[in-house]
This record gives sequence, structure tokens and C-alpha cells, in this order.
Amino acid sequence: DPLGSQAPLFYGPLQQGKDGWNAAFFCGSNAILRREALMQLGLVGYVDEVERNIRRALKGSRSAVRKARKSGQAADPVVARLLDEVERVTHQAEVDLKRGRSLSEITYEVRRTVDSAVQELVAADFSALQADLAEIAAMGLDAGHGPLAPDEVDEAVARLSGREWSPLGALESVQAVLDAISVERGNEAQPIMPLATISVTEDMATSMRMHAMGWKSVYHHEILAIGLAPEDLKTMLTQRLRWAQGTIQVLLRENPLTKRGMKWTQRLMYFATMWSYLAGFAAVVYIAAPIIYLVLGVLPVASLSTEFFIRFIPFMVINQVLFAVAGRGAKTWRGQQYSLALFPTWIKACTTAARNVWFGRPLGFAVTPKVKEGTSRDWHLIRPQLIAMGLLTGALVVGLVRLAVGLNEPVGTLVNVAWVVYDLVVFSVLIQAVRYDGYAPEEKTTDPVPS
Repeated sequence: DPLGSQAPLFYGPLQQGKDGWNAAFFCGSNAILRREALMQLGLVGYVDEVERNIRRALKGSRSAVRKARKSGQAADPVVARLLDEVERVTHQAEVDLKRGRSLSEITYEVRRTVDSAVQELVAADFSALQADLAEIAAMGLDAGHGPLAPDEVDEAVARLSGREWSPLGALESVQAVLDAISVERGNEAQPIMPLATISVTEDMATSMRMHAMGWKSVYHHEILAIGLAPEDLKTMLTQRLRWAQGTIQVLLRENPLTKRGMKWTQRLMYFATMWSYLAGFAAVVYIAAPIIYLVLGVLPVASLSTEFFIRFIPFMVINQVLFAVAGRGAKTWRGQQYSLALFPTWIKACTTAARNVWFGRPLGFAVTPKVKEGTSRDWHLIRPQLIAMGLLTGALVVGLVRLAVGLNEPVGTLVNVAWVVYDLVVFSVLIQAVRYDGYAPEEKTTDPVPS
């Protein structure tokens, strides 16, 4: 498994540990979800989306009123008074929204106030226009047409009060904004989307929302389905990049540490998965530290090397023992290798996801190809890792030379040499990945069928 597709570290100790705190999340399609949970999630999500739309519309309404005040139309006392009324009811709607008042009542009152203001202004303009027409008719300039009937006046007022016919730009933009917040849409189907689409890893985001709503999950540690996996390095990197980007998207949009409804243990379990991708930045320091010491003799910490490594080495040993104990025989080494070896992928995932969430830059969704792409060796895909391996190897030689001439301390040099060797062993998995030719199942033989 040179590409680490089986992920025994994740689909083992990690998921089992999360399951102990009711925080195991489903990944992909190999899961069973209760219909009640999905329906509740969809309904709650729809209500939350409507509420967010209302907040945006009310904010847009206030902005439209401010722009209207700066225009020449607001010089009219009647227009200024009605703008004040619209601004007042908008502010009251925001207060009622915070208090949890019915969304339909809030939107109804705001729209009623705006519609009434438009009706009043249009009626005033139309009355003035009708008076002018009547005066013209009385002067004999329009002898063939008499004054309009009362029902014709009402029909004309209602017609001109519509947004398309309104001559009042001061309130037209406000009314256009508020058209979007009406929750009484009897002629439309209400969309119910249970899956969380805030990230390309909608499975994790959906699981987190379900846990926040009080639902329980169970992780069944047994292989019940076998699916397709990447067959080359390029495909694997595409898949890992998408997973990491989606996880960071969830972290930036719905941080589990601040998500309501979750227990503190669940918050920590989700956050542990999300912040693990930030290790790509730490890996740069982790790789640079032994290089700097071996080449320049500068310690990575402000401590005597002997005192530091007496404490550091037992920590690393216990760390590996913990992996072995928690893994219960599972092969977790491949996961440890890729957690460090793919540091450029994790850094790219963090930066691109942040640009997407904060600045709206498109992220793109790359579906993992189901077949091997080409037959060439994609060494360029691991160029940063190859450079790191070259620097580590060069530092190893320089460090041994400095030790021989007495410029480096023996204990510090030997420990850093072991550190470099460990890093090179970790990065060696990428050499296997580049040279991997894809999965080739053994051909099954069957007895000949008698004719």
C-alpha cells in the first residue's frame, strides 16, 4: 500500500478513539444515516439559511435608505418622512430577529411598511398628475376624454405602485431588496438540503452538524465494503489535497470550538482532525532544525544538547510505543510517513482554503480519477520533498565533517544525524509512490467447464 489508501491509522485508532467520545464522522458513502436525522438537519439548515438571508436583506435595506438620503429625491419632505419610517421598521425588524420573533411576522411588517410608503408616494404623484390632466381637460385641450373613474384611479395606483412601474427610485431599491426575504411563497417548492455544502468534505461537515444537534454515531471497525482507490501519485495527491482543503474550509466556516450544541470532548475531537493539517507549516521547521545544527552548529532550542535530548529521545520513543499500543497491531507507519512527507500538500490546502473562505477565490473540485493517469514518472510532483531530501543528505555529510574536525558536539551531532536518517526514511515512501505502477490483482484460475 505505497499510496496509503487503506489508511489503517485513521480507520483504526483515530476513528475508534473518536467513537469513544461520540465524535466519529463518516467519510464518503460507506455509512448509514437515519432518515430522521437528515430530515431534521435539512429543516434546521433551511431555517438558518432563511434567517441569514433576512439579515442580509435588512442590511441591504438600510444601505439603500442611506443612498436614497444622499440623492436629490430625499429633498422632498414626504419622501424624507417615509424613508425615516422604512429605516425605523428595518431597525425594529433586526431587534425582533435577535429576540427570536417569527420570521414571517417580521418580514410581513417590513414589506407592509415599504409597500404602504410606495403606495402613498405613487398616489400623491398620480393625484397631482390627475389634477393636471383635469385642468388640461377643463381648458378644452383634451375635449374627447373626460376625467378618470374612481375604479380606474385605484387600478392605476395599484399598477404604478409595483416595483416595475414605480417612478420613485428612493424606495424602489429598498423594495427590490426586500423581495428576497418573503417567507410566504406558496407557489414555490421549499428546498430541503440535509447535507452540509459549506465544504468539499461535506461528510465531515454533515456529521459535525448532526453531533451538534444531539445525534449519536457509532463507528463499526470492520471492512464491509471495498472500493476504488488512487492508482498513481498524481491521483493520490489530488485526493489528499481535496480532503485537506475541505477540512480547513469547515474549520474556517464552522469552527468546532465555537459551535453550539457540541460537548467539549466532541469539539476537541473535531478540532484535532482539522488542526492536524496545519502540521505542514511545522514540518518546515522540523526539517530545517537538524540541517541548521549540522551545518552551522546552532541548536534548535536554548538548551544544552545533552540536557535537551535526554528528555527529547524518551518522548519520541514513548510516542512510537503509543502508536503501537493504540494501533493494536494495525500498520500505522504508513500514515505517520505521509503526515510528514506530504507537508507541501498540507500547506497548499491551508492557503487555498483560506483564500476561498476569506476572499472568495474559487477552490475548484477535482474528482479523484478512477484509473491510472498516464505511465510517466511524476517526479516533479514531489520536487519540494526531493529538495528537502537533498538538503538533509548534504547536511548529514557536512555535520559528520564538522564532527571530525571538532566543530560540532558529539552528542548533538549523533542525535541530529539520527534525526536526518529518520526523515529520509519517512520521505522514502514518496520514492515508492512515484515508482508505483498501480494495483494488479492476481488472476484467478478456474477449472475448465466440461463441454
